[in-house]
Amino acid sequence: MAIGTFFIYLAVMAGVTYLIRVIPYVAMRKEVKNVFFKSFLNYIPYTVLAVMTVPAILSATDHKLSAIAGLAVGIIVAWFEKGLLAVALSACGAVLLVEVIFKFFVH
Repeated sequence: MAIGTFFIYLAVMAGVTYLIRVIPYVAMRKEVKNVFFKSFLNYIPYTVLAVMTVPAILSATDHKLSAIAGLAVGIIVAWFEKGLLAVALSACGAVLLVEVIFKFFVH
């Protein structure tokens, strides 16, 4: 890649990153009073985290079934309001169990 092209790409990425952070401050100078819009803004971080995490979960294992099993077990354990460590360990255990079953019994 030519050095000029690199700096053009770098400038565009810096500009987009800056605008993403500045536009909300410029657009909303006053406090948001609309209850619906406030609750919508409160859920955005969780939504973004889920959108980034779930595809990574589903592509992190050798078999889709083990990924789905880990995700399902994690959701079930989290539903019962267990801690983050319990959710992570149970999901990892489910993935390990399914992967071992695939390795020794399916192939």
